[in-house]
Amino acid sequence: MLTFRLALKNLIGAGTRTWLNVAVTSLSFVVIVFVSGYYQGFIEYAKNIVIRTEAGGGAYWHPEYDPKDPFTIDDAHGPVPAAIAAQVEAGLAMPVLVIQGAIYPEATGRMMSVLIKGIPPDQAVVDIPSAELSRASEDAIPVLIGTNMARSAQVNMGDRFYIRWRDANGTYDADIGEVTAIMDVENYQIDNGQIWIPLDRLRKLALMPGEATYVATARGTELIEAPADWLTRDITFLIQDVLQAVEADEPYAKFMYAPMLALAAMGIFNSQVLSIFRRRREIGTLMALGMPRGRVIGLFTTEGGLHSLLAIILGAIYGAPLFILTAVKGIPMPYDAAEIGMLFGKRLFPVFPAGLLLGSVILVAGVVTVVSYLPSRRIAKMKPTEALSGRSN
Repeated sequence: MLTFRLALKNLIGAGTRTWLNVAVTSLSFVVIVFVSGYYQGFIEYAKNIVIRTEAGGGAYWHPEYDPKDPFTIDDAHGPVPAAIAAQVEAGLAMPVLVIQGAIYPEATGRMMSVLIKGIPPDQAVVDIPSAELSRASEDAIPVLIGTNMARSAQVNMGDRFYIRWRDANGTYDADIGEVTAIMDVENYQIDNGQIWIPLDRLRKLALMPGEATYVATARGTELIEAPADWLTRDITFLIQDVLQAVEADEPYAKFMYAPMLALAAMGIFNSQVLSIFRRRREIGTLMALGMPRGRVIGLFTTEGGLHSLLAIILGAIYGAPLFILTAVKGIPMPYDAAEIGMLFGKRLFPVFPAGLLLGSVILVAGVVTVVSYLPSRRIAKMKPTEALSGRSN
């Protein structure tokens, strides 16, 4: 305790030099926490948006279905097994039929390849405004599309365009579709290159009665062992792209901390070297009075380590309002992330869990303490007589 009080007194007595180091270290602490929270917020948002609008509580896939392989789409359809159909009847799941097709919007003057997805208009499994498909006109197929698809096809509400598809017999057919709703779901995976129409209508057009490509379940629904070679896909599998993207990007995120930590560590290191050089007589006096070298080293290391404590307190004073404000109000994104294949929303809300704050405190305190200890080791080589005379280097 005596060492701590003496170290704190010396630290405060150093004046401007101490507070400059504390200010730089606190800035490093705040930046590390903010960047980590920003990154954590992105992860949470990406997971939630995929679960809420696409994955639900898990899914059952037709054995031929692979969304990453377009050549599997033509064969990826079949009758829904009875056990899964029971969950559909109970409102715990919804079948989705996917076929390949093309649309011809007049505004673009060109044909666009799309995935045509059939969804029950009355479903409540995922957060897609499928009820808008109930507003059907008699002479056109009701179509639900995302904002990016609408922008790409240059269509608006009420616009009509030709839809072409190939049915189960391999015969091409076409009809007119009408945009009944444009959804803003912030999930490009159910937006880009896709149109949604009523499931019964698509089954009839494609000559695939009672068939589906996959069945999505509601959140909280217990997944059963899929029969008839269908594949059970849990949430972890369905969001694996998000998890893999996060895992691949994690080293780069950590690399961002390095410059800030290096800046703080450099300031503390230089301060310690200067302090030991200028206080040689004090060190000699302490050792001449009988203080062990190890305790003198501990005194200087504690002085350096206290920089981190003061920096964390200072950082909390001016950083906490910033963290709370951004976590509540969010940070507006300057661009549409869906266009570049990113699962960002229009605003990103950083997340600052207790583990993140504690980890950042330990990281900053650990680095500062180690950097403080390194120059203090020179004290062990000093002779009290040389230190008192000021001849020790």
